[in-house]
Amino acid sequence: MSTLSETLPVIDLDIFLSQPTQSIRVQEECSKAADALITYGALLVHDSRVSEEDNDSFLDLIKNYFAQPIEDLQKDERPEIHYQVGVTLENTEKPKCAVDEPCLDIIANLDPAERPLDISGHHPDPKSRFFWKMGIPPPYETEYPALNAPNVVPQAPGICEKWESTMEKWGHSMKNAVENIAEMTAIGLGLPREFIKDAGKYGPHLLGPTASDLVKYGQKDTILAGFHTDLNCLTIHGRSRYPGLNIWARNTGKRIPVRFPPTGRYLLVQAGKQIEHLTGGLIKAGFHEVVVNEATLQTVERRKESHPDRPNIRISSTFFWHLSSDYELVPISKLSERANVFNSSQAANQHAVYERMKVGQQVQNELKHIALMA
Repeated sequence: MSTLSETLPVIDLDIFLSQPTQSIRVQEECSKAADALITYGALLVHDSRVSEEDNDSFLDLIKNYFAQPIEDLQKDERPEIHYQVGVTLENTEKPKCAVDEPCLDIIANLDPAERPLDISGHHPDPKSRFFWKMGIPPPYETEYPALNAPNVVPQAPGICEKWESTMEKWGHSMKNAVENIAEMTAIGLGLPREFIKDAGKYGPHLLGPTASDLVKYGQKDTILAGFHTDLNCLTIHGRSRYPGLNIWARNTGKRIPVRFPPTGRYLLVQAGKQIEHLTGGLIKAGFHEVVVNEATLQTVERRKESHPDRPNIRISSTFFWHLSSDYELVPISKLSERANVFNSSQAANQHAVYERMKVGQQVQNELKHIALMA
């Protein structure tokens, strides 16, 4: 099985950070980043600043957190603010695609061998999640206070002491990387370097690890997170210890099992709905799912032997980078024109309408689809 570096373009942040913006190498790397998001909806990032030790500490802490009794976890739920901070427990969030006609059309148009596992039952995902806000509070009164609520800090001994420092350290590593990718993408699209980054200056960015209990939900072909796109601007993933994440390349419709290169400081970036809206569909949000497959089960057995005292919980290392809630989301005309040309050569169901709206409204619309907001 190929690794992502053999399937997706690899963008080298070290080049971008070490050379002048106008240098040929930086301009080429920026074009490569934008072209990767247009073509695949995803790219792989090499960033020498990223520490695997920080990711390991993060994964260990989140695993300890989700190994707690359910009554302790429930103390950290905030349904009154649509679960936008704190914990969302298993069987709460529903995959939007199960009832979304354009999404079901996309699945129907895939080659049967490349389709996701069947989500037509519309069952909620058996994954849990924790949202840790990592945005800068806006210096103005936001129209969307529920999307900009203060963080929840778990109170369990042995967890609360390490929580904030661990979350902030790993979260900032991914935030720095994804904001640099936002800058590179802007340059590659012919926009000012800070255009996308500035649009997200006061975004309610979220470090959002998910947890899936592989003892309880460890049957082969169990859907842990049904086929979906992300509602934010850009999503960035670190390594998970368990396989199971599949992504779909826009250009081919092929399912790509996510396998990071065995060594090296790599992160995976996927496009979300906000950058799709901003670019008028030139960049499309990337579809993905998380399932229990044969590779997942093999890893479970290996870890039972190598880590017999540790719970078998699959933790994702995921950061959701948002545009600011009060930002006016309207397609950039020159990119919409490119999108119309590009999409005319693509398959059906590519011609969405991107209405002018505040980002906060777009987020609320999406939350209703996935049952996190009434």
